[in-house]
Amino acid sequence: MGFFKMFRKPKTKVAFKIPKPTIALGANIDGTITVSSKEEFDATEVRAELRCIEKRRRERWVYNERLRRNIRHEYWDSATLHTEDLRASGPIHIVPGFKKTFSIKVNIPAGGRETLDGMDANVTWFIKGVVGVEGRPDPTSETIELQVVRSATLPAREEVEMVPCEYCKALMPSNSSACPICGAPRKN
Repeated sequence: MGFFKMFRKPKTKVAFKIPKPTIALGANIDGTITVSSKEEFDATEVRAELRCIEKRRRERWVYNERLRRNIRHEYWDSATLHTEDLRASGPIHIVPGFKKTFSIKVNIPAGGRETLDGMDANVTWFIKGVVGVEGRPDPTSETIELQVVRSATLPAREEVEMVPCEYCKALMPSNSSACPICGAPRKN
């Protein structure tokens, strides 16, 4: 391998596809990574990289010598909430004309954060396909931004009977021990 070749990605196209970019917390979704190559090289693995990044707007006061007073300085603080490499294939020798599709299962953790785009805070989920190459830059697919939402299935609630308070006649749940309005203890 020539000296300059180690700074260049292999001539390989990587495509990552998922059926829909919206996923509920705790859900699984099947994806595919398609690799097609025009160059011969050894790949260490084929994987999908799942990342969740949170950015928060912060401010601090900094003394300005020229103005002789404190001025407000705003900046964005960034933190990685979740990072996971989902392996689709182990080491593989890729030759010119190689084309193969690898299937992969993506799981969004139930305890993760849902996507948020606000003025002072952002939570963003990203996923992309990668072909790992030793000693050279990795060929990657386009990065897909996922929309992670709360699960649509909520636990079923049981109906609670409402009874009138003995003192103020306001309705209160039958399983409460005191009236939420007047605070009087409930009589059985």
